Amino acid sequence: MKLSSPLRLIAGGCILLMLGMLLPFLMVLRLWEPTFFLSFLSYASSLVGLIVGLWGIAQYSYARRKNGDE
Repeated sequence: MKLSSPLRLIAGGCILLMLGMLLPFLMVLRLWEPTFFLSFLSYASSLVGLIVGLWGIAQYSYARRKNGDE
């Protein structure tokens, strides 16, 4: 299995999106002190997770269409 297989990209994007959701939740509960770096990390992980997940979905649908498994 390749490193950039579509299912791995989708899983990695999902993990990053969950991290981007969990970090602000912990900051709101005051379990972690909200800092600029932590806020930026949360935003960046959400954005990168969305992009990586969508890229994985696009690759997955392209591979299925290419193989004729519509």
